[in-house]
Amino acid sequence: MFNRILIANRGEIAVRIIRAAREMGIETVAVYSDADRMALHTRLADYAYNIGPPPSAESYLNKERIIEAARQAKAEAIHPGYGFLAENADFAGAVTNAGLTFIGPPPQAIRDMGLKTRAREIMQKAGVPVTPGTESAIEPGKGAEKIAQEIGYPVLIKAASGGGGKGMRIVHKPEELLKSMEAASREAASAFGDPQVYIEKYLESPRHIEIQVLADHHGNVIHLNERECSIQRRHQKVIEEAPSPVITPELREKIGAAAVAAARACGYQNAGTVEFLFDKRRNFYFMEMNTRLQVEHPVTEMTTGIDLVKEQLKIAAGEPLTIKQEDVKISGHAIECRIYAEDPLNNFFPSTGRIDYFHTPAGPGIRNDSGIFEGGEISVYYDPLISKLVAWGGDRAEAIQRMKGALQEYHIAGVHSNIAFCLLVMNTPAFVDGKIDTHFIEQHVQLSDMAEGSEELRKIAAIAAVTAFHSEPKAAKISKGGIPSAISPWLTSGRRNGREHI
Repeated sequence: MFNRILIANRGEIAVRIIRAAREMGIETVAVYSDADRMALHTRLADYAYNIGPPPSAESYLNKERIIEAARQAKAEAIHPGYGFLAENADFAGAVTNAGLTFIGPPPQAIRDMGLKTRAREIMQKAGVPVTPGTESAIEPGKGAEKIAQEIGYPVLIKAASGGGGKGMRIVHKPEELLKSMEAASREAASAFGDPQVYIEKYLESPRHIEIQVLADHHGNVIHLNERECSIQRRHQKVIEEAPSPVITPELREKIGAAAVAAARACGYQNAGTVEFLFDKRRNFYFMEMNTRLQVEHPVTEMTTGIDLVKEQLKIAAGEPLTIKQEDVKISGHAIECRIYAEDPLNNFFPSTGRIDYFHTPAGPGIRNDSGIFEGGEISVYYDPLISKLVAWGGDRAEAIQRMKGALQEYHIAGVHSNIAFCLLVMNTPAFVDGKIDTHFIEQHVQLSDMAEGSEELRKIAAIAAVTAFHSEPKAAKISKGGIPSAISPWLTSGRRNGREHI
């Protein structure tokens, strides 16, 4: 096992890895940009190295500086977390060439799964179901029009490289095809440096089901059940759960076997996720493979009792899996809400600035993975994820109830958050009934409901506001710099507890 590892990431995932490594007696090395000098991951690690200015390209995406920091710190391995360089095959290769261990899959597996057309080709040869579509990238033109017609509208234009919804267009009519392909190609070139796109059949109202896999260096591959990831906005996951309310034991065995076959087909090692689209006829189709730890991995941990980060470290160190497929069970149900600093009423626009007040929920079955603290900042340079809030229950109904309570306990001041949005989803009848798909938000969630509330609650709020104003005339304190405090008088009047917020 390793004595010391470097974490090439920041925020909550860096904190998550640090805590797992600490439990295994492994020392950790953090890297940080100038903007993250006082960040939580920087303070929790045993060692910390500055790797450059705030922009990601000059710090967290700077391969050479990260590897040099690992050398200076005498680290034996590098964990990439997710995002940044986690799925960069060149970085994985550079780490290995530097005599270090990359805590992730081989570079070739990353490269093959990162190119969507190549991934589809590998899956088809392995007998894994894929959606009908082109075998390779295709240029806009009559050839594309013919293929789209054969597949049948609507079709989906997708970037051959990358992910996260970029370089993607849904086309419902033939006359929209060429313009959509050109727009998707431009976006793909800007986001991934690769303008290539391909066409596949668009499945209307599908579920997004993914399977967690673990593969060691000794030929052992297992799956750890499924996650339901259908609650999305702009193709980005927001709420995930395990297990899926629609997957039966028979389907789980079938889709799990397909995921294991997918991992074997690309020579995979370490933790990864095979993502599928699941249609109304209960057919599933390979979509892509994420060659890294997923943001939503805690729901799998909470329902299986398996620590995925620890398994990653053991596999990278060359240890064989000690978990057999028959050992993997499902205990209860877990739901994760990604808590973002964003304004749902302003098209989910990121909200940056200082966290003036931060009260996190607790209680039975509640887990909150975060890299933020009171007084810290949500930077303009990075993803505005505040935390991953997870609720576990003996069944789905209990998990939902616990999540509702946790969201009601969660209080943040200084920036906007999507907490009220997540609570709105939890209270939506279709979600409670498990009737969800990738269009759930557009079809079932009215964002205006967050702002309105009941007439009775509005009256109570108005009375409370007047009372707070007259009883606390100096609530809007002036800071030393002469700038009014950003703290709401609701907080200063209701949560003093002997503390003064400036």
